[in-house]
Amino acid sequence: MPRILSRTRFGTLLAVSLAGLVSTSAWSAQTACVFDIVGTTGPAYAAAKDFVLAMQKLNMGIDIELKAYTDERVAAEDFRSGQCDAMAVTSFRSKPYNLVAATVDAMGATTFARNGKIDMDASYEILRKAIEIFASPAASKMMVQDKYEVAGIIPMGAAYPIVNDRKINSVEAAAGKRIAALDVDRVQTMAITRIGAQPVPADITNFASKFNNGLVDVIFAPALAYKPLELYKGIGTKGAISRMPITFLTYQIIINKSKFPAGTGLKSRQYWLTQFEPTMNMIRRAEAELPAKVWMEIPPADLARYIHMLRDGRVEIAEAGLYDKKALKVLKRIRCDMNPADSECTSPLETEWPDKPKAALSN
Repeated sequence: MPRILSRTRFGTLLAVSLAGLVSTSAWSAQTACVFDIVGTTGPAYAAAKDFVLAMQKLNMGIDIELKAYTDERVAAEDFRSGQCDAMAVTSFRSKPYNLVAATVDAMGATTFARNGKIDMDASYEILRKAIEIFASPAASKMMVQDKYEVAGIIPMGAAYPIVNDRKINSVEAAAGKRIAALDVDRVQTMAITRIGAQPVPADITNFASKFNNGLVDVIFAPALAYKPLELYKGIGTKGAISRMPITFLTYQIIINKSKFPAGTGLKSRQYWLTQFEPTMNMIRRAEAELPAKVWMEIPPADLARYIHMLRDGRVEIAEAGLYDKKALKVLKRIRCDMNPADSECTSPLETEWPDKPKAALSN
């Protein structure tokens, strides 16, 4: 009898072990398309390698092979066609897979003004709080859309207006000017047209060269892009960087959740939340290294007006179905928690939305 029991226990243990091997095998060999404009030597790809190691330590059966892309369009297309199980791209490309997360980048939604100046620390804190909320278990359902899931939101830094002539120092002065608009993002075309400027189609691979070669007068870019994309060439001796961040850009990780073990998305989002401060250190360093002479300050009176213009633009864009209204409500709550005395906190805008048919989202 003891021998029979021993064999039974051994058989049970063997079955469990084999089941574990089958389970691990079923989740092996995931691939991720990683957009990094610099390629395998760039910061996004390096961060992705650290992420892979972190996921392996969780022993969930995740072993991701990374594929680097210097053309974001190709990375997104390979993910769409199933050649990759995950992708790391800007929110411009992640938007069709989850509008809630992509709305973190909404114009002016994390731009925080205090005492007539942009408070960059407070602005980045709003972004951090938003990422923290979306990385929480309570927000898990919001991070899933069909078979896709947001597996991380990573800051890229404030996107500043960069001009080739300091005379373009106001919204009014930008009327009629040529402004690069990423062709994948309808929001940019809407916003540029709204101020009477001329949108010029571009993409992430060529918007900088169009600026540097004088084909456009204005672009929007973070400090991290200044050196690698040689934006100083387009700025020249007459241009400038306006200290008026239009948005705070993010990278976003999207996974095909059918290719990963249950719980991967949440674990991944929480991992990337821990990377917020290390990433911000790199962003702050890049901003601090920009030459002082390239900055162009915004008068306090104009700043307040621009903040309101950005808010009105967000509402219009949300009504067109290009921003998620629930996400805008979350962002407003964060702003008002930080500054409850702001006049927007007594306004129903971005809190109460009239029932209107939502336009179809297409990119």
